[in-house]
Amino acid sequence: MGQKVNPVGFRLGVIKGWDSNWYGGKDFADKLVEDEKIRKYIMARIPKGGISRIVIERTLKRITITINTARPGVVIGKGGAEVDKIKDELKQITSKDVQINIFEIKRPELDAKLVGESIAQQLQARISFRRAMKQAIQGAIRVGAEGIKVQVSGRLGGAEIARTEQYKEGRTPLHTLRADIDYALSEAQTVYGKIGIKVWVMRGEIFGKPDLSPNQQPANQGNDNRSNDRGPRGERGDRGGDRGPRRDRNDRGGENRGGDNRGGQAGGQRRGGGAGGQNRGPRR
Repeated sequence: MGQKVNPVGFRLGVIKGWDSNWYGGKDFADKLVEDEKIRKYIMARIPKGGISRIVIERTLKRITITINTARPGVVIGKGGAEVDKIKDELKQITSKDVQINIFEIKRPELDAKLVGESIAQQLQARISFRRAMKQAIQGAIRVGAEGIKVQVSGRLGGAEIARTEQYKEGRTPLHTLRADIDYALSEAQTVYGKIGIKVWVMRGEIFGKPDLSPNQQPANQGNDNRSNDRGPRGERGDRGGDRGPRRDRNDRGGENRGGDNRGGQAGGQRRGGGAGGQNRGPRR
């Protein structure tokens, strides 16, 4: 069922950590709603900040927010003015002390969320969806992705009937839990309606037990060490599975299949001359 489930949720606790790290107790629901408010507020406050992920950690009196962004200068602002404003506004919303950390994303082409948002912006600017998808795929492969798959759904090109188009390159093994696959869903609001954009990016495979604490990047991202973990391959003849002797061709379908009862022409020996002729034998 790897094709159906969200690849990030499927790998939680295995190679991926959570975006919210706290103990809720009886107030779990309230804290969960507050986390969603914080994320929506930050995304709306800095729409052009290239924000991919917002990690929230809580203690008794403090909320620590870590923003992963491809454009840290936009988020921080001149002299840190922008991030200070956001911090003060979040203090009013949550009534708690707020600390904000900024992490820069070095290679945005390998981040599924940023790739999807880039395609959405191009679709809203009336650029061909095929061109936008192919450029995103080429960019990801160029910077080291092992595979990428992009799917767009909706009234593509203003068509009357909605459809789904998909392009992929490389490999995206959704069943392999050690495969570091990033997934994101974005939406483009066009004059013809919404277009959904799904992106899967295969960054590599992670071996060993990774550190799942917040803001930790996998240690061997993009390294495929499978060949070192396998033993030597046996010879082709040593693989086992004795299949037994092969049957003769004439034994497969019985003696009468294409056998003596069939004449040189389309009919058998019992069949007479031409179609419907006097010498035609009795019906079987």
